[in-house]
Amino acid sequence: MAKKHLDSIAVRTLFLSDLHLGTKGCQAGLLLDFLKHCDVDHIYLVGDVIDGWRLKSGWYWPESHNNVVRKLLKRVHKGVKITYIPGNHDEFMRDYVGHNFGGIDVMDTAIHEAADGKRFLVMHGDQFDLVVRHAPWLAVLGDGAYELALWINTYLNMVRRRLGLDYWSLSSWAKLKVKSAVNHIGRFESALSGEARRRDAYGVICGHIHHAIIHDDFGVRYMNTGDWVESCTALVEHFDGRFEIIHWADKVREAKEALAAAAQQPEIEATAA
Repeated sequence: MAKKHLDSIAVRTLFLSDLHLGTKGCQAGLLLDFLKHCDVDHIYLVGDVIDGWRLKSGWYWPESHNNVVRKLLKRVHKGVKITYIPGNHDEFMRDYVGHNFGGIDVMDTAIHEAADGKRFLVMHGDQFDLVVRHAPWLAVLGDGAYELALWINTYLNMVRRRLGLDYWSLSSWAKLKVKSAVNHIGRFESALSGEARRRDAYGVICGHIHHAIIHDDFGVRYMNTGDWVESCTALVEHFDGRFEIIHWADKVREAKEALAAAAQQPEIEATAA
């Protein structure tokens, strides 16, 4: 199997957001695979871990989603520190800020001190999304449109697989190509960076907009963890304080391609002989 060719990842800190457990779009299998390969001291769950919006409209909770929760709780029992910072889709957890559940601390925001001493503000980020703050009904409508895009994407990629083409994300393409979406992302990043400066932090770590990236465009370090619906990305801090975005779906695909190439090599050598 491809996983035998995937190296384990030992890191100081892991930041995960926008898992959206409770939705059909959640890539729980890939997330479980990633967690199996990741050895870490501290995990931050940076919001939208459970999609309360979707669960209100219809219950969906397969065993793989239970397994994600079990896997995280097992990490706590093994001494891993977990900090849960709720987002807008799991805002019901904000009623429990300051509490500890099974060893998991629930916080509204956090200040993470990296190995090199730099301080980072950690928050989901929906508080700085003008649509979520001032037009929540529009945010819900947008969430429905996003679900529709995911549904279309599922069938589109079924056709692409049959044609031998790689996975392609309709909503990610739209975010990067549609001018209004690009402007929205820019405003969001600028607002979060401003909040980091206000709190005298070196940078900010957030989620919410499903767009994994690291940059210094607004005078501080801006880092977004991405999501586990489409991109399957995580932000990690190495033991020297260096940060990196892990694109797990890409690593799995590359491992499968390497495994397939290795399997074909003996046939090629036998033919050449």
